[in-house]
Amino acid sequence: MQPLATLLTPERAACQIPGLSKKRLFESLARIISDDQLSLSYDEVFSHFIAREKLGSTGLGEGIAIPHCRIGNCSQPTGALLTLAEPIDFDSPDNQPVDLVFALLVPEEATQQHLDTLAGLARLFSQASFCDALRAARTADEVFRIATEAEAVPP
Repeated sequence: MQPLATLLTPERAACQIPGLSKKRLFESLARIISDDQLSLSYDEVFSHFIAREKLGSTGLGEGIAIPHCRIGNCSQPTGALLTLAEPIDFDSPDNQPVDLVFALLVPEEATQQHLDTLAGLARLFSQASFCDALRAARTADEVFRIATEAEAVPP
C-alpha cells in the first residue's frame, strides 16, 4: 500500500464533522476533495461515491467505512480522512454506525492499485490503536499527523 502521506493532504483531513447522514457525508467528501483537487468536480466525485455505494455498503464494521471509486479525471490515488462527531448508519456488516471514514479515489485504469490500496487501508484500520488515536483526535491537523505517522506501524 502507498503510505497515507501520498494519499492525503492536510486539506483532506477533517475532525469531528457534525451530524451527517450517509448522503451528507458523501456531499462533504466530494466538497473536501474537489476543493483540493481542481481536476475533480464536486458533481463527478459525489455521483461516483453514490453509484459505488449502491453496489453495496463500503462500511467495514467496527465503526469504519472506506468509500471508494475509480474515476476518470483522477491522475493519482487520492484520499480524504474524516472523523465524525456522531456515528452514522452505514449499512455495515456488523450493523454498527460509522465514525471513521477514509475515502479513496483512484484513476479509472488503476484496478490492481485500487485493490492493493484498499487492502492496505483495511489492514491499517483493523489496528485498534490506530482507530483509537483517530477517535481521540480533536483537530484536523492531529488526524492528519496520526494518519501519516501510522505507516511505521506494521500491519
